Amino acid sequence: MEKKQFQAESKRLLEMMVNSIYSQKEIFLRELISNASDAIDKMYYRSLTDESLAFEQDKYAVYIEADKEARTLTLHDTGIGMTKEELEANLGTIAKSGSLAFKKENEIKDGHDIIGQFGVGFYAAFMVADRVAVVSRSVDSEQAYLWQSDGTDGYTIEPSEKEEVGTSITLYLKENREEESFDEYLEEYRLKQIIKKYSDFIRYPIKMTVTVSKPQEDNEEEYTEFEEEQTINSMIPIWRKNKSELTDEDYVQFYQDKRYGFDKPLEHIHVAVDGAVRYNAILFIPENTPFDYYSKEFEKGLELYANGVLIMEKSAELVPDYFSFVKGMVDSEDLSLNISREMLQHDRQLQLIAKNIKSKIKSQLKTMLKKDPEKYDTFYKAFGRQLKFGVYNDFGANKDDLQDLLMFHSSTEKKLVSLADYVSRMKEDQTQIYYATGDSVERIAKLPQTEMVADKGYEILYFTEDVDEFAIKMLREYDGKEFVSVSSADLKMDEDEKEQEETSQEDTDMFSKMKDILAGKVKDVRTSKRLKTHPVFLAADGEITIEMEKVLQAMPDNQHVKAEKVLELNGNHDVFASLKHAYGQDEEKFALYTNLLYSQALLIEGLPLEDPVEFTKDMCKVMV
Repeated sequence: MEKKQFQAESKRLLEMMVNSIYSQKEIFLRELISNASDAIDKMYYRSLTDESLAFEQDKYAVYIEADKEARTLTLHDTGIGMTKEELEANLGTIAKSGSLAFKKENEIKDGHDIIGQFGVGFYAAFMVADRVAVVSRSVDSEQAYLWQSDGTDGYTIEPSEKEEVGTSITLYLKENREEESFDEYLEEYRLKQIIKKYSDFIRYPIKMTVTVSKPQEDNEEEYTEFEEEQTINSMIPIWRKNKSELTDEDYVQFYQDKRYGFDKPLEHIHVAVDGAVRYNAILFIPENTPFDYYSKEFEKGLELYANGVLIMEKSAELVPDYFSFVKGMVDSEDLSLNISREMLQHDRQLQLIAKNIKSKIKSQLKTMLKKDPEKYDTFYKAFGRQLKFGVYNDFGANKDDLQDLLMFHSSTEKKLVSLADYVSRMKEDQTQIYYATGDSVERIAKLPQTEMVADKGYEILYFTEDVDEFAIKMLREYDGKEFVSVSSADLKMDEDEKEQEETSQEDTDMFSKMKDILAGKVKDVRTSKRLKTHPVFLAADGEITIEMEKVLQAMPDNQHVKAEKVLELNGNHDVFASLKHAYGQDEEKFALYTNLLYSQALLIEGLPLEDPVEFTKDMCKVMV
């Protein structure tokens, strides 16, 4: 019996592939099952043109048999088999795929397609086996052949015996190591687990003899164990069924079976596309935020299948970051794969799928917002922050996709409202969208700077999350209406408000003196047109607002970023009269009042006092 050597490049590729290409050793079983499914598909294609062959699908299956004593794992298929020449061509040369050549010669019909498009999948067996033996009998031959190899010193081919057409692959498992046990691939539960994970939707039955137990007839408290042959895989995936056949309960069951989450999905999206790229997808919008969603540990992505075979558990390329909450799967017939089923040869197909999926998700969310506001409200409370981050991220590249999905609390509606809702309620003379920022709705409602805007009957959007104002700054305007903060130093309410009352020389001198006392703390001091009942507040002049300063100050590298603050005083308040009196009568008291008003403005804005001890001393001076 002659031993033949692998081609030199094939030997090197085999060593590299076994050690590094596949991320998990359990993948070997997926590869072998996929090859077995290919072999049965080839038999189906032959039957279309060969009248002597009758393809009865019920007679075709993949069988798995574990022998713990011999430490072997065997896969049998009832497919087309291989001749001696085909064994040598397909198994003797890595990356030579009989499936690929076969696929090019045959059209895709009746839902059958060849999964394997490369020849290395078979060699994944050497990740767990010291030796692999393949016995195959072709449909074109009465003679069977045995191919054997240890994966390093070449292979042998010799005549063998096999009654039925098909292929049997026996893996002689490696010896267990201290850090790794190969016996797990002989355990019934582990084999079932791997099959369900990767090959649940192979179109042919994957059968295995399993141990089951049932109550004894004369004593139901005692059980009898026996063995029976079971089909492990589901075969028909839900995404290939007609939508009309499925109920909401079917989708919920699929969501739970796939362990996408412990909640129930708010919405599902069932997509079937037969165009430039063919694929099916089932997408879910969860009800609750995963516990690790806003952590570094969270991994986004959809399950990616190629013809029903799982090739990636988390394909991050399929969903943009701002839709990272979407769960689900995509199954495509057109993905080009190489080396292993985990590596995509070209990403054009994936890009087309991802573009379409993004559009489907956006459309579903917009429909939910319009037709079922309560459900959208539930969704938004869980994932609205991610949408706002999507507006801000990538320099606003995605703002047009997301602006219609944003919602904020409203001063008049007492609930979350969309920007379109706000604009639809704008007063005839209103040209701007007003907003206020703060830690909570309750706190914002009490801010001094909201008084005049609210008194004029204008609706105010309340920004309660740190990302809100950053997103709006990136958005700049909506439907031609500019966003303006009620804390802006230049509020531009209307033409009347632009005409500020003439400031007396005494007040001008007083404000100049206050600026000297607050040197470096404020850009300017002036009377305010927007205050009604409150004596003071801080306005911001420039792009950096006070709320943005608070967020940036909390970041390690942005301690130096500060808003340009303007101290605005209510000229009609009793405190202003006391301030003016002190200015003319008591310089020390004037400085005291100035510092107290500034500290008061800081507290209103939720900013830290620069010297809490000094502030308490100043308060005591006023009280005595």
